[in-house]
Amino acid sequence: MLMREDLEKREESLSPFAARSAETKGRRLEDPPCKFRTEFQRDRDRIIHSKAFRRLMHKTQVFLAPEGDHYRTRLTHTLEVSQVSRTVCRALSLNEDLTEAIALGHDLGHTPFGHNGEEVLNEIYPKGFRHNEQSLRVVELLENSGNRVGMNLTYEVRDGILNHSGKGEPATLEGEIVRLCDRIAYINHDIDDAIRSGVVSLEDLPKGPIELFGTRHSQRINNMVTNVVENSDGKDHIRMDQEHWERLLELRDYMFENVYKSPKVKKTEDVLMVDTMIKKLYHYYIDHPDMLPSDDQKNLERFDVETVVKDYIAGMTDRFAKTMYSKLGATE
Repeated sequence: MLMREDLEKREESLSPFAARSAETKGRRLEDPPCKFRTEFQRDRDRIIHSKAFRRLMHKTQVFLAPEGDHYRTRLTHTLEVSQVSRTVCRALSLNEDLTEAIALGHDLGHTPFGHNGEEVLNEIYPKGFRHNEQSLRVVELLENSGNRVGMNLTYEVRDGILNHSGKGEPATLEGEIVRLCDRIAYINHDIDDAIRSGVVSLEDLPKGPIELFGTRHSQRINNMVTNVVENSDGKDHIRMDQEHWERLLELRDYMFENVYKSPKVKKTEDVLMVDTMIKKLYHYYIDHPDMLPSDDQKNLERFDVETVVKDYIAGMTDRFAKTMYSKLGATE
């Protein structure tokens, strides 16, 4: 029988730069340890079993109205980030369980309709909206289990979720891995989806990055991962070399210009629909908080109405937001 203590002893053989579950800075609330799982493994499991994680399967990654079954969703993006991050982590002999937990939780706070939904909420919510901060809010305050408020995750996982994007830097190398691999994953899988949709072709992509990384999806990811591992081995920071980093940013800039902001991907009518839908839902619930679900109404005892409504809308899936919007139209 393999006990938690046995797994913690195995972690002693990891890189000296690895985070070790037995040395975690802990949880906000005391939580008796599990017999068989480390603290980071428990965090991973809590995230996977959460409602917020399940909702990711019906949230947009890039394409607002894809005609096909093979385009990425926020859930498949999350799984790809986890896979790429674990590969890097394992190669560097860091804590794979911690990296996996951060990767699986990093986008729990994402809005419906991807970054378009995020931009609208950031515009109308007085305190502004950033999905990394909302992801932390989900695990700390909103995803309740029984009588417990939040998931009560370890400091290291919460830190990695918050700092996977934005101005802050992760406190652990495992968190740094997720921050970089998030970018590696989304640039590559979004290229794959864009080529599949016909928005761009392989020949359209900037030649410098393609010559360096490769023409095939798997080849590009493998080359990027290899470069990260080779340049981070034995170091206290996760990095690519300068050439690979600059070419990755070149690819990212190309994607923003030709895909993420392209009217071929996000038709004007779809963008306007998202803007109208989220704004109408937001203002309706601000004026009618009694129409919020019972759990959200309870949150009015803890937070102001704008924050509760923002939390409710951010947690919606694309299809649920459309359904609620349609219901509002039918009642007016």
